[in-house]
Amino acid sequence: MSARSKIVKPAGQLVDQTETAVAQAIFDLEQNVPELRADLRPLHLTAAKETVPLGTVLPVSRAAPTKPAKLYRIQVELGGSKKAIVVFVPVPQFKQFHKVQTRLTRELEKKFSDRHVLFVAQRRIMRKPTRRSRVKQMRPRSRTLTAVHDAILEDLVYPSEIVGKRTRVRVDGSKAIKVFLDSKDSTSLEYKLDTFSVVYKKLTGKEVAFEFQQPVLE
Repeated sequence: MSARSKIVKPAGQLVDQTETAVAQAIFDLEQNVPELRADLRPLHLTAAKETVPLGTVLPVSRAAPTKPAKLYRIQVELGGSKKAIVVFVPVPQFKQFHKVQTRLTRELEKKFSDRHVLFVAQRRIMRKPTRRSRVKQMRPRSRTLTAVHDAILEDLVYPSEIVGKRTRVRVDGSKAIKVFLDSKDSTSLEYKLDTFSVVYKKLTGKEVAFEFQQPVLE
């Protein structure tokens, strides 16, 4: 077994340097850290195409892929020299993945010191059926655009929890969302708040500001 075995790509697609580096980092942890080995072994990497420029919106996939991606990596520009690597994990594996996510994030951010590392479950949005569409089964709520976007919010901020949300409608009709996180996680996650906002907008097209809930003084 080698680091290349961690990368699953369709036939004919080449592996780039970033994919190789991420796969090697995960493989090294799997081989050298006994407490992570069992949880990392089933994970694989499937990459998106090259770096996404600042200002580009990445839509969530609306079409079912030929095969479910094992691990899906995209790279997002945050401005300046800082970047974020967003790793997409299959929904069935996500809870199991949470067992090592905090440790894996820390180790990968040591390896890629100029990047923030975020993890999101890869979900598929099903289009709302129309009169002309022939729908053979009901659309699950978990596949609606709203449900998927809400789930992405929760994924991005893990292991913190969302304790409140506020939506403000501007004069032009656009919406600004403010998400409040558990204040107990402020020390470990405060440096990523801007990253959460940039990545969420690139994935969904929605503007969200993150902050920690202030304790209520009695």
